[in-house]
Amino acid sequence: MDPQPQPAGDGLCPEDLTGLKLGAAKTAAAGPKAVAVSMAHVIGTAGFRRGLRALFTLNQKEGVDCPSCAWPDPDAHRATAEFCENGAKAVAWEADARKLTADFFRAHSVDDLARETDYWHGQQGRLTEPLVLRPGSRHYEPIGWDDAIELVAGELNALGSPDEALFYTSGRTSNEAAFLYQLFARQFGTNNLPDCSNMCHESSGSALGPTVGIGKGTVKLEDFAKAQLILILGQNPGTNHPRMLTALQAAKRAGATIVAVNPLKEAGLLAFKNPQEVRGWLGSGTPLTDLYLQVRIGGDQALLKGVMKALVARGAVDRAFVAEKTDGYEALAASLETVTSEQIVAQSGIAREAIEQLAELVAKSERVIACWAMGLTQHKHAVATIQEVVNLLLMRGSIGKPGAGLCPVRGHSNVQGDRTMGIYEKPAATFLDSLDREFGFNAPREHGLDTVDAIRAMRDGRAKVFFALGGNFLSATPDTAATAAALANCRLTAHVSIKLNRSHLVTGHTALILPCLGRTERDVQNGAEQFVTTENSMGVVQMSKGSLVPASRALLSEVAIVCRLARATLGTRSQVPWIDFESNYDLIRDRIERVIPGFADYNARARTPGGFYLPNGPREGAFPTATGKARFTAHPLHEVRVEPGQLVMMTVRTHDQFNTTVYGLDDRYRGIKQERRVVLMHAADIAARGLKAGDVVSLTSHYRGETRVARPFVVVEYDIPAGCCATYFPETNVLVPLDSTADGSNTPTSKFVAVTVAREGA
Repeated sequence: MDPQPQPAGDGLCPEDLTGLKLGAAKTAAAGPKAVAVSMAHVIGTAGFRRGLRALFTLNQKEGVDCPSCAWPDPDAHRATAEFCENGAKAVAWEADARKLTADFFRAHSVDDLARETDYWHGQQGRLTEPLVLRPGSRHYEPIGWDDAIELVAGELNALGSPDEALFYTSGRTSNEAAFLYQLFARQFGTNNLPDCSNMCHESSGSALGPTVGIGKGTVKLEDFAKAQLILILGQNPGTNHPRMLTALQAAKRAGATIVAVNPLKEAGLLAFKNPQEVRGWLGSGTPLTDLYLQVRIGGDQALLKGVMKALVARGAVDRAFVAEKTDGYEALAASLETVTSEQIVAQSGIAREAIEQLAELVAKSERVIACWAMGLTQHKHAVATIQEVVNLLLMRGSIGKPGAGLCPVRGHSNVQGDRTMGIYEKPAATFLDSLDREFGFNAPREHGLDTVDAIRAMRDGRAKVFFALGGNFLSATPDTAATAAALANCRLTAHVSIKLNRSHLVTGHTALILPCLGRTERDVQNGAEQFVTTENSMGVVQMSKGSLVPASRALLSEVAIVCRLARATLGTRSQVPWIDFESNYDLIRDRIERVIPGFADYNARARTPGGFYLPNGPREGAFPTATGKARFTAHPLHEVRVEPGQLVMMTVRTHDQFNTTVYGLDDRYRGIKQERRVVLMHAADIAARGLKAGDVVSLTSHYRGETRVARPFVVVEYDIPAGCCATYFPETNVLVPLDSTADGSNTPTSKFVAVTVAREGA
């Protein structure tokens, strides 16, 4: 029968202001303050012994891979404290000594919990036992693991088609769990495997695959110290990937020039106070950026075209590399001639003189690294913009040599590994053929649904069971109200989680919370201690082995949950040895080795301290494209414009959050404290609207005649290009239209939303 949605809130974040306090924006990242904040989080949340034990195994060889970002670890020597403030907060959050029990859920209905903030949810402690929200009830209650698994299996097997099920994956999932999860979904009969990559670096993969032959970066960590020029576009490493600052510092000391392209002035791009050095505790730190270009939001493509035009005019194209290693250059050169300098300046917001200055730096550099993150990937023209980055580096012959290459900086710790393991709604036929041979079944060939299309399918009643292996789907996705309504339209929503989050509170007809082990916790199966593996941003596969006593005896590993669910759902339809896989993860790695290229001797190499690199042809100058060469692409200049009176809004993180996990209410580097509901605006835009700093306003987004409203927000005057503004997610995800996505990747355009700003009550 069709589900009868339960009465529920709209899924939006609470709208209470918490008391903004403003200070000066910082001009350097890290330093002693970062150390103090890290220790306070770890000891205050996890306790002294438990917290420090986890912290000092973090990113160590044969230790725990950080559950935060995917920045790589040094291949050789690693510091005793091989972690950053982000990693310390992630460990504290996961190793939390507080526990949620059945008494908590008896005392708090889902409606009560929905009125609390995302920060409050995370501060309540670890989930300790499976929970069910039954039809008509407003309180979660305990359920045994066998009953919970049978409930999911029963709902899946009652579907009219396997394609009515959605199997979502978060980037924290291990290689082993991800491989089994996609195997289960495909044996069940669907490629509906949406994941968090669909919302972040999908544009990178879509851009890089056709142009260089691999949807990953082409550099190693050691290349940073060999580079002459490092371009950082649309990325804020000080907050989002703090350990990258160490690599940038090493590059500067080796003589590299660093250029930052970002609408906001960010502390982590200005200077770095290395807390592992005496000088990092004193003085102003190591200056990083030599040239800082505050591009208009969405203007990166125009800037890149301007630089390439200048390179052509200077005769600074590496003709020998272009002739030997690439194709398509003539079409690119012709397309550049159609773009005028006036268009480039207007669209980028960067003066012609500054563009020429950047072009001169590129022209005199033979070894260039280009790094980017969400500032490039979450736009309508994201794929085209990233391919302009490829074009620029190909012009200079800066791919396939030491100290040069492409570096998309992934957000979550194993989001790249999940894709390698087959978490993808559009799998290659070669992968499916290999899966079929190994496991003796016929995997579905029809493409499945990505994240945006999955939301549409739930909304339209075409998908009826939603299962999430990690993550906070509701807070991570665009158009919050639409996503909430879609989830409420399901027969069953089930989430494998460590802590309470907003996705547990807007549910299908029936809902489950399935608590799992954290990465820092010991994973013992059948009396034997297990480990998992992950893949970082630079293609290194490494061991991750927890050492903490689990928060509850009732917790299962992600691997165990997937294996038990597959057995219960598939029964005799599957000949996969799920019981053996649950008991011994080496057996999973044996199968991965036989299915996925690059994993030869997986078990042996996974046990090698520091792990191993996966093959990467472009890193070595070989391009596995259709032509065997790297490919230039010619794109028209995308017009960056909104209607009169509108601003371009981008969503960003605070320094006190990682993805949707909110660790606190401060954005220390930007000088914003005790408030997340703020809108950062240029002084001229504030005055033009008859506003002043501190005013309380509402934000309205505009898309194809539709409007969405979020309120209240406090106006903060900030150094941002005129015509642009910035807000925090997930609070303003409600403003991101579901149907506004990047061409070629279907990634939500969270970095380009047309909004109007008005005083509350006006």
